[in-house]
Amino acid sequence: MNEPQIVRVAFIGRTSTQDQQDPTLSIPRQFRNCTQALPSNAVIVLCFYDVESGRKKLSARGDGNAHELFEIPVPRDGSIQDLLEEAERPDRRFDVVICEEIGRIGRRTHISTNIENRLEEAGVRLVASDEPFSLDVSHRREKRSTQVLTRRVKQGVAEWYVMDMLEKSWDGFETHAEQGYNIGKPCYGYQAKRVPHPVPAKRAKGIKKTFLEPHPVEGPVVTKAFHWRAAERVGCEDIARRLNVDLVTNPPPTPPDPERAVGFWTGANVRDMLSNPKHTGHMVWNRRARKGGGRNRANPVSEWYWSTEKTHKPLVDLETFVLAQQVSLHRERSRTVSENRNPEAKRTYKLRSFLFCSCGRRMHGKSKHERAYYVCAPKKEWRPEGHPSSTPWIQERYFVEGLAAFLSSRVFGRYRQRLLEANLQAVNEDAQQDRQQRLSMVSLFSP
Repeated sequence: MNEPQIVRVAFIGRTSTQDQQDPTLSIPRQFRNCTQALPSNAVIVLCFYDVESGRKKLSARGDGNAHELFEIPVPRDGSIQDLLEEAERPDRRFDVVICEEIGRIGRRTHISTNIENRLEEAGVRLVASDEPFSLDVSHRREKRSTQVLTRRVKQGVAEWYVMDMLEKSWDGFETHAEQGYNIGKPCYGYQAKRVPHPVPAKRAKGIKKTFLEPHPVEGPVVTKAFHWRAAERVGCEDIARRLNVDLVTNPPPTPPDPERAVGFWTGANVRDMLSNPKHTGHMVWNRRARKGGGRNRANPVSEWYWSTEKTHKPLVDLETFVLAQQVSLHRERSRTVSENRNPEAKRTYKLRSFLFCSCGRRMHGKSKHERAYYVCAPKKEWRPEGHPSSTPWIQERYFVEGLAAFLSSRVFGRYRQRLLEANLQAVNEDAQQDRQQRLSMVSLFSP
């Protein structure tokens, strides 16, 4: 009798991120189950596996090095990308690829079927240890309908399972934030108030949850910085300079990695502090993408989750926080003060960053014949409809004289009290008229 032909098999494995599973247990288990499912004439000759999420795009798969953090007792010959690359070569060293179950190939159906299709086009079959399969090398036509049905069902279940868990996890984090629990290092201005974990089993292990409470030293710094930003429209770099004058009263923030601390305030520190909505007393979650390909990138504000009620003592009221966020829209790329600190500057402009064109753009200063002017000259492709094609030059003295006249008559003039009363009366009359119009509209639709 002829000896049975040996089938060369490549093992493909995957375990999730290292903080959710133990690769030193998962990979050997997958390898053992695959070995036990193979017929006697099949031998695993190569092992490919990764420690990564199965929801990543195929182009991003296999580029990590998390497997190097563990002593996994299964020799590794490469990643899933190395497997696909060798499968498409004529001198490949295997004939069949086996995995423990189809979810190890990918948690998204279109990714796992794409990998399966690429292997089949290269003449390599993909089997799973938990599916019915045969490696009979005879020329008889194999019946695979049950295998295909089982695999497609399991692919759908795997994708549903992950999506269901992510949705429930999202809801859990929202509830966590709604109850006021903080995740991660407390933001500058607050300190951690640790309480026993509500789950007895976790409480017995000493695990705690964290609320936020104002830091006795850092809290007043946050309030002071928000006041400068909202009331005086001070730039982040200038706020940092003010805080650096007294680092005892205004201690700089410490990053999660203390070795990265610079020991003083920077504009980036101030910007991060002023943009953190937790200072309003609300717990806010999902400001940054921490997992997957996010790399700690900032999420859009629309994706943030705010607790409906305040969960800790605010360091700034919500109105001031909103005003502080709006300051950047009005002083983008503009200095805090009109004086130019550059020693080589020949001229400064008194109303710099305060004058806007009717198109909404900030007017900038120009000099001509030793006179100061303000102009709005957007590029042709950025010029809004109706904007003058020729650039208008307006002398600074006209703005200053008009502003001085307004202040002297309307703000500091002798008749300012009378003007204020007249304006208030006009406002009241307008409000009364608006109320009467609303009442008349209601009466029209009343039965």
